[in-house]
Amino acid sequence: MSRPTLEVADVVRIAGAGFLDRYQSRVTWPQLKVMRAIERCRTAALGGHRDECSDCGLDLGFSYNSCRNRHCPKCQTHARNRWLAARTADLVPAPYFHVVFTVPRQLSALMLQNKSVLYALLFRTSADSMLEMAANPDRLGAEIGFFGVLHTWGQTLEHHPHVHYVVPAGGFDPDRKSWVRGNPKFFLPVKALSETFRGKFVDALRSLFRLKKLVFAGALKALDSKRAFGDLLDSLHKRDWVVYAKKPFAGPEHVLHYLGRYTHRVAISNHRLLAFDGERVTFRWRDYAHGYKKRKMALLAEEFIRRFLMHVLPRGFVRIRHFGWMANRHRTELAALCRAYLGAEPAPPRPPDKSSGRVCPHCGGQANTVEVFTPLRLLCSLRSRPHALNSS
Repeated sequence: MSRPTLEVADVVRIAGAGFLDRYQSRVTWPQLKVMRAIERCRTAALGGHRDECSDCGLDLGFSYNSCRNRHCPKCQTHARNRWLAARTADLVPAPYFHVVFTVPRQLSALMLQNKSVLYALLFRTSADSMLEMAANPDRLGAEIGFFGVLHTWGQTLEHHPHVHYVVPAGGFDPDRKSWVRGNPKFFLPVKALSETFRGKFVDALRSLFRLKKLVFAGALKALDSKRAFGDLLDSLHKRDWVVYAKKPFAGPEHVLHYLGRYTHRVAISNHRLLAFDGERVTFRWRDYAHGYKKRKMALLAEEFIRRFLMHVLPRGFVRIRHFGWMANRHRTELAALCRAYLGAEPAPPRPPDKSSGRVCPHCGGQANTVEVFTPLRLLCSLRSRPHALNSS
């Protein structure tokens, strides 16, 4: 894919100061750090390095350093590749389903004010719903395993929290003595999943309110009463909650292709940006409500930044989580056991990690850093020899 001509960083550099003047009292420290990181990413402010190929010795030239912030559109490729390489050994020879859990729009503002608590609750209640239903002998009667990825945005950058789960069809029997094969064309009934998910989430909300674990600020202060919050819970119980199960993947290799597109995605990629005239940002989006049509949207730069920063996660919040037999503690061991039960070949050895550096265009060898430039040294070099560094 070609390098985009317009980046989120360009918008932040040009309109960031005006945005902070207007919204300074509402910008959190994590959001400010994200702005600063994106603004400085791959610029002289972070220094740079010169690489050469470890195999053929070719000089690969100079590169500015990346910020490595997980919200930066330019810094997800290496993290994604490392994660995918680690997950290859965990795949099992079974069909995989893609299941999405979404909360009603009524909860959006409350979740924005309670990100850590309610995003974690979204994970826990949706995962528990699948684990509980799959363990029911009248359903699958098995211990399933899966992982989920939290997304908090919609196509127009509005707040839209939901979790994408990838679930193998089948699971272990209660004693883990055999593998229970699931229906390759049907996972679990989504209507029953939706009702279970709704009940668990609303009951947990009630407990959090009783324990005073929720924050109500600004326009939500009116909810900080037993009656008002009870009315909210009643209205949530009357709504249909959206759980969507997509068609199963054709095989494990298609799962990896999917993961590459979803796991390390940020609110908007640079490739979706079309234009910025200094005042408005125009970007491309898909209208899922009308046949996935491609449309364009123009937002004032300050509004674009505000929407982008809505999706900054709390510090330390884990947005990719594993459940059931895929939990981190014994995932690799049980994946190997599953392959043995299914008579499949052992997982291939994990390939060497080459994602942390560039790849030699001549021989494909791994790039090694041979010279490091601190921001101060880089500034001095640029002043004394403006054309000495060939940035890539």
